[in-house]
Amino acid sequence: MFGSDRATMRAFFATAWRKRQAGEALEPLEALVAAVVAEHPEYHALLADPDSLEREYTPQAGIANPFLHLSMHVALREQVATDRPTGIAAVYRALGATRGVAEAEHAMMECLGESLWRAQRDNALPDEAAYLDCLRRL
Repeated sequence: MFGSDRATMRAFFATAWRKRQAGEALEPLEALVAAVVAEHPEYHALLADPDSLEREYTPQAGIANPFLHLSMHVALREQVATDRPTGIAAVYRALGATRGVAEAEHAMMECLGESLWRAQRDNALPDEAAYLDCLRRL
């Protein structure tokens, strides 16, 4: 999605946000990223700070990774837009209707994170069936 390195991805987020604030034209992915950032005012100053783009955000340091959080929102929205895995769009609509979009996405991110963690641990592709099962249990 953003290239293979962390710096490129983080710069993409910062650039998309800067362009939106300046009223510049955005590519579709930039518009998606900027929309997600707009919903997270707690990260606005961070994206304007070059030092924050280089910072280590690790659980051991007790610092949540804002770029991971934002990226998971983007990933979920891309999954929903393409309904991949099949059925995620229906789950998203149902959860959004009962919980609101923000709470639905945060709950769904727990399942996404677990799915990615298991895939990494097992050195395998994510298990779409298990991921959807987790989502349907929300």
